[in-house]
Amino acid sequence: MDQERARATNAGLASPFRAVSGRIRKTYYGWWVALTGAVNALITSGPTFQGSSAIFTAVEAEFGWSRALVSGVASFGRVGGAIFGPLEGYLADRLGPARITLIGLIVGGLGFIMFSRVQNAFAYYGAYIVLATGFSFGGFTPAVTAVNSWMRHRRATGISIVIGGSSLGGALVPALAWGITAHGWRMTSLGIGVLAIVSAPVFYFLLSKKPPIDQPAPKRRPGRRVDPSSPDFTAGEAIRTKAFWLISLSHTLANLSTATVSAHVILHLTDVGLSLATASTVVPVFAVIGFTFQIVGGLVGDRMDKRYPASVFLIIQAASMVALAYVSNYPSAMLFAVLWGIGFGGRTPMLHAMRGDYFGTKAFGTILGLSGLMMAVGMTAAPFLVGLAFDIQGTYRWAFLVVAAACAAGGVLILFAVRPVHPSQAGVAKGSVT
Repeated sequence: MDQERARATNAGLASPFRAVSGRIRKTYYGWWVALTGAVNALITSGPTFQGSSAIFTAVEAEFGWSRALVSGVASFGRVGGAIFGPLEGYLADRLGPARITLIGLIVGGLGFIMFSRVQNAFAYYGAYIVLATGFSFGGFTPAVTAVNSWMRHRRATGISIVIGGSSLGGALVPALAWGITAHGWRMTSLGIGVLAIVSAPVFYFLLSKKPPIDQPAPKRRPGRRVDPSSPDFTAGEAIRTKAFWLISLSHTLANLSTATVSAHVILHLTDVGLSLATASTVVPVFAVIGFTFQIVGGLVGDRMDKRYPASVFLIIQAASMVALAYVSNYPSAMLFAVLWGIGFGGRTPMLHAMRGDYFGTKAFGTILGLSGLMMAVGMTAAPFLVGLAFDIQGTYRWAFLVVAAACAAGGVLILFAVRPVHPSQAGVAKGSVT
């Protein structure tokens, strides 16, 4: 009798676990690819994007270098992304996201280990270029390429999950600041490098599976504007369209402020009197808000023409830079954080998903890499030029206002990025550059 009761009890306890296990097995694997990309983005973007300003603050304190020299490494670190962006996308298309992620994370991890041992400006720049290039290869592009292939019916939502991982990396900035304060920036950098190398095979395994040819479509698609069965563009066909250049230019103008914030926000907040620990708490605020609005942006973008909400979010991002230019205390820093989280979070998945909607999947990585070449030029220049402006003027205000105006201009331009007609569907593709 006791044995029967024990079996019944065990069966009752096992039932919920079986139900959960069954749901996991039935979940479309594309959602797991998106989640894998989010974790990848957290590791690769957290220390080189959201948390880079905290590292630069510690480096400045140790070496006493100028602001342009310290923050300029972010510019030169993106040179690899600018040069290898098209190659990165091409390899993601040809070799698959899994292999590129494996190689990139190992190279980036070795770069962080090198970074932990630098003693002069030459080694400082060299190590940062290695780590930034490695994390660029193994991070965003292969993750988004994988999601674009797996999530044809939910591109904006899937991409928003990946980008959300980058935002959540910002929530770890206080932990990064604690690590720097408690153990030094060198030991913290060493730990990041080891983590990247150890996790690389795991990401390779999770991204190795091939997407099915026929993907399950959602039952309801209110307001759907994209036909996932429409012909794919080649990279050559894409760059002949007006839409490609308008999306790329809008994204470039927006990313001037993105690069500026990643390199200078904590430096600026400590300049106005906040401690490193206090300033670092601003980043998780806009990271969490950004994560929320990345999901919102993905859901909205899958249900309407992405140009209009993207324009609104770009204007809000521009307004956040105006707020940052006039920050003088913690409450005003919080105002910036809220506006930045809404604007940056909402617009990011839409701009990337528009490329998938407009140009398809087969050459997506190459098209993203070519578009990224233009974006990388702006992101390469912005941190150094903004730091140089600070060294000359003694303030960030005017530099922040300039990048705010650029972002607002991007919000206007994106409205003209009409979806192009594939050359096979029209004698002259509508929207092509003549």
